[in-house]
Amino acid sequence: MNPATVILVFVIIWWMVFFTLLPVGVRAQQEDDAERTPGSDPSAPVNPALRKKMLWATVITVVLTGLYVWLAESGIIASQFDLPY
Repeated sequence: MNPATVILVFVIIWWMVFFTLLPVGVRAQQEDDAERTPGSDPSAPVNPALRKKMLWATVITVVLTGLYVWLAESGIIASQFDLPY
């Protein structure tokens, strides 16, 4: 399999997973009793935990990309749909 294809699949899956994880566990300033940051919107998140979500997105993406590479290399996808390589 071409390394550029694997990198492209990884990047696309990573962004999809990251955007899926963004709303998980986020509390807005208006929902939390914490002091609001002056000039910010009340619906702005108190603590978005972006580093943690980026790490989780990377771990999940490594697994999904590995599954994709395994399926593509094993011929399961090509034999089922009769796609030439």
